[in-house]
Amino acid sequence: MMPRLGQKYDIEIETFSQPIAAYQTDEYFEMDLPTAPAVMVGEEIVVEGADVDETQLEGVICRRLGLPPPEPRKTGFWARLFGR
Repeated sequence: MMPRLGQKYDIEIETFSQPIAAYQTDEYFEMDLPTAPAVMVGEEIVVEGADVDETQLEGVICRRLGLPPPEPRKTGFWARLFGR
């Protein structure tokens, strides 16, 4: 999802991955970063401690770039059936 949004919008995507123990240290909490897994856009925490909804993330990116919000996805029978 992230690489696709990085191609669709003129944004830079950075991904940080560490062992779970690294996120549970005192040093990590002192940095005042969100609980992993998390997604931030700029300084805004979009989601913390859970997976992010692509539509929600795309809306935050558009708002940050000053673009109109994305069109809502169509939820037809096949999309509901296959979870897309």
